[in-house]
Amino acid sequence: MIRDEKRVKKNIQNHFNIHSIWLTMVALTILSYALGKFGFSGIVSVLILLLTAVVKGTLIIRDFMELRNVSLLWRVIMYGWLWGATLAIFIIYLFSLK
Repeated sequence: MIRDEKRVKKNIQNHFNIHSIWLTMVALTILSYALGKFGFSGIVSVLILLLTAVVKGTLIIRDFMELRNVSLLWRVIMYGWLWGATLAIFIIYLFSLK
């Protein structure tokens, strides 16, 4: 009986966690949309957009892909790709300013 209660409690926590993560990602998407819609530009806007992309990517990797408890190698590969792509985009943006 106690084991079933623990399982139900864990399922409720996971259900709440996924929905709160989803709402966070929706809020970040709306923020990105608003930056473009209201004509914000410049390096600060680009940094905000890249930061939201990294946060959303981290949430996807960690929670939706369920790679939270994988080996260090997989985490290095996934987060390395995320940060590498973000850094490459930022560097290309900086070069385009000249």
